[in-house]
Amino acid sequence: MKSKRHLDVHTQDLFAAPELSVQYMLTALQRLSDAGLLRRIDSALAQFLWSQDAAAQPALLMAAAVLAQMEGRGHSCLPLAELVRSPNNVLAWPKEALAAQEVLWAQLPASLTDWLAALQRSPVVRVLGRDADHGQPLVLLGGEAPLLYLRRYWDYERSVAAHIASRTAVDEAGVDEAKVRLWLDRLFAASASSTSSAEAVDLDWQKLACALALRGQLSVITGGPGTGKTYTAARLLALLFATAPDAQQLRVALAAPTGKAAARLKQSIDTALLDLNPVVQGELDLQALVQRMGGARTLHSLLGARPDTRHWGHHAGKPLDVDVLIVDEASMIHLEMMSALLQALPPTARLILLGDKDQLASVEAGAVLGDLCRDAQAGCYLPDTVAYARRVTGLEIPAGFVAAQAALPLAQHTVMLRKSRRFGGPIGQLAQAVNQGEARQALALLEEHSRLGRSAVLWARQGGEVAEVSSAAVQGRGSQASYAAYAQSLGLWRESRPQTEPAHQAWVMEVLQSFDRFRLLCAVREGDWGVAGLNRAVEAQLQAQGVIRKEGEWYMGRPVMVSRNDAALGVFNGDIGMALPSFADPARLRVYFLQGDGLHHVSTARLAHVETAFAMTVHKSQGSEFEHTALVLSAQGGSVLNRELVYTGITRAREAFTLWAEVPGLLASAIASPTQRSSGLLRFLEQKALD
Repeated sequence: MKSKRHLDVHTQDLFAAPELSVQYMLTALQRLSDAGLLRRIDSALAQFLWSQDAAAQPALLMAAAVLAQMEGRGHSCLPLAELVRSPNNVLAWPKEALAAQEVLWAQLPASLTDWLAALQRSPVVRVLGRDADHGQPLVLLGGEAPLLYLRRYWDYERSVAAHIASRTAVDEAGVDEAKVRLWLDRLFAASASSTSSAEAVDLDWQKLACALALRGQLSVITGGPGTGKTYTAARLLALLFATAPDAQQLRVALAAPTGKAAARLKQSIDTALLDLNPVVQGELDLQALVQRMGGARTLHSLLGARPDTRHWGHHAGKPLDVDVLIVDEASMIHLEMMSALLQALPPTARLILLGDKDQLASVEAGAVLGDLCRDAQAGCYLPDTVAYARRVTGLEIPAGFVAAQAALPLAQHTVMLRKSRRFGGPIGQLAQAVNQGEARQALALLEEHSRLGRSAVLWARQGGEVAEVSSAAVQGRGSQASYAAYAQSLGLWRESRPQTEPAHQAWVMEVLQSFDRFRLLCAVREGDWGVAGLNRAVEAQLQAQGVIRKEGEWYMGRPVMVSRNDAALGVFNGDIGMALPSFADPARLRVYFLQGDGLHHVSTARLAHVETAFAMTVHKSQGSEFEHTALVLSAQGGSVLNRELVYTGITRAREAFTLWAEVPGLLASAIASPTQRSSGLLRFLEQKALD
């Protein structure tokens, strides 16, 4: 972002404009890119459209540039009515740019009708319902709330909606209700609520989720940390295994957006399935099912990602070889990925999406899980769903979750788990307060626990120096986990170098596991209070203490995060590894990764796309959990500081949570700013429901 003075100069230039012309608009957009308010690619799109339509009006060029900029911020479309009514909300420019915005906006059309007219008369815009498809780069969806799309994202949303609509058609014909009831009662024998309950938390939502998943080819199970999403998915697998016509031929696959999340999913599912052995009493060979599933994979690996291309190895013409696919951390799946996944699934395969709808959405455009879970809180179950649930589960869905009609058939296949078995303490209370937008309650909780001392479960410091953050990360906050355990494990190499290969592997595992006990999570990448600054600060502290000896890019004990998928090396975006001496050649460093119960290692020379990972963004932490998490809020965070970011950061912590804020007020401001991504996916789904 340029300085405020730079923006003021542009403001004066805009005041000097005699009239709004196409050339003036192109120049203004270029200057906005120079100031950092738009990206270069945003103004370049406007320039390209003008090259395709010499009669393009200034409003079209502005709308296109804003649309491109919004795609970069995670939106899949531009709501034109809101752009006209409240441009401040749509543009999200900083306060020092508002004068420039007002001057520019005063010269643009004042009515939505005029904006639409500028778009509708251009050959680069396809008006749906009027124009044939000639490959127009922009697509206009009309109605009371018109939406403008980049062609590619309109196609993704349309595709996702069509696939979801076909997979959520209720089909009970293949459900043997008596057999299902028998197995559900066995799998959920410890359920405390097999009868009617007026309280949402008392209902066995896990049992209900398993029952509803049998009625279609798509099931969405959402819930916060500790609500048992993978526990439920494991029981659903056992149920499918028990009721399948030929269980031995059931092809099951597990996947997640990141390698870390995939590994956790596999471990959780395997453990939960094998724990069911006493329940199934030998009637199901769960060990065989675990072995047949194999390891969980990243979505990129599952779909056969091809480097430097948007094409995939698996698609509608070459579908995945799978009958049941469970995907965890679905909140991280962006629109393009969801479209590719649904196209690659065989029509008869079951897709089970697990995720927390309240977590951060993907960095890329789209908030698919959030859209799909619109009715999850309210339930919106139809009477026939209620009757089916009563027959196969013995559960009576409370009246508050029943609707005479539902806008989306998807609601009949969606279940929100509401009781956390892990987050009932202070961390859970803080997460709930943040999620509900209760800033005062959240601040009061942090203040109350911080008074107990630095060993408290919750601790916060709003205002201070970044040196305090790095010092606490390295030396610890009271008895809470920090990088001190990692430093101690690393030091064992110099004290007593492992003399056998098994001893070396055990040492590597100890270093990786001790490092994973704690993590610094940042809202932004740049600046002293961002990922880059804190990585430097922690490295400096460890260097001063003699823990690391940094003499170049690679050094013993350097934690790294993979930033690009490389299937040939067996590493994927988000994987965390550690540079350590190999046993065969201690003079050479290799990067070791935890994969399942074992280790995978790669030469440092072959890892070109990695970054130091003492600190990481909250986005990159999704799918991970740490014993102690420290969330760092930068005053330069801008619109990145939002409710979902804080909630996601808090819920990465298992036993302790620390908040560091550069200046007071950042936490309250973030909690008061829920993310709202523009999307037309629900609109497409509602249209499909009417077709």
